[in-house]
Amino acid sequence: MLKSMTGYGVSNIESDSINVTVEIKTLNSKFLDIYCRIPRNYSEKEIEIRNLITQSMERGKVEFTLTVQPVGKTIASTSVNRPLINAYYQDLIATANELQFSPDLTELFRIALQMPNAYNNETVDETSRENDWTQIKVAVMNALHKCTVFREQEGKMTADKFTDYIKNIENLLAGVTEQDKQRIPNVRERLEKQVRELLSDDNFDSNRFEQELIYYVEKFDISEEKIRLANHLTYFIETMKASESNGKKLNFIAQEIGREINTIGSKANDVAIQHLVVQMKDELEKIKEQTMNII
Repeated sequence: MLKSMTGYGVSNIESDSINVTVEIKTLNSKFLDIYCRIPRNYSEKEIEIRNLITQSMERGKVEFTLTVQPVGKTIASTSVNRPLINAYYQDLIATANELQFSPDLTELFRIALQMPNAYNNETVDETSRENDWTQIKVAVMNALHKCTVFREQEGKMTADKFTDYIKNIENLLAGVTEQDKQRIPNVRERLEKQVRELLSDDNFDSNRFEQELIYYVEKFDISEEKIRLANHLTYFIETMKASESNGKKLNFIAQEIGREINTIGSKANDVAIQHLVVQMKDELEKIKEQTMNII
């Protein structure tokens, strides 16, 4: 099953002490790149969070955001980070003035209170802190699961596109095969003409004749290329339907498909086949573009 590197997952859990929101966004990348935004009082948990992400996400650029807000009685054990909020507030006012509009100061204050590290958690109860972390971890796992489901759904849609693109190339290859039947008589006529010219030459060299004949046969024959291209197309579909998603392998197969298409175009020396080759290349470019976003 194909899995896209584009994904999104969000989870919200509220307990007696905290309200947790975890948001995960993923985009395509050659490797697994993780960017975490977490409250300062949970910074020691970043390595554990990264490990959870690594276990779930094979590849891609991952943007992880954790928001924790105290609720209920826990608020009493949490103090407002006044210097930081004041800095946020003043910066928001300055930004509004720079943009030349009159802001609602109450709204600016509310925004400042929601900015990162706006609260200092002074809780020293280790049991409560571990319980809170358990809730946070559940939210993280839920968000990761939703993101994975999103990636699988995107992968399914991409697989459907791949199937259409490969089918289009197969149809175009069938057109090449039909056109090749009409091309062969013309090729044969050209060969016979050149053979007659060689035989009529007083300096006829049988060895040269044999070399020229082999050269022209190899130059114009595209039978092997058509067979290899058909096999590559079948292999692409088989790989796509495998249990494990493998975007790199699909990209390698697409490169081999491109080589055979290019060879057919260069050897055919036929306008109609050239047109079909251009259309195959167009379909192949769509495939290559999509494989870059597959895990």
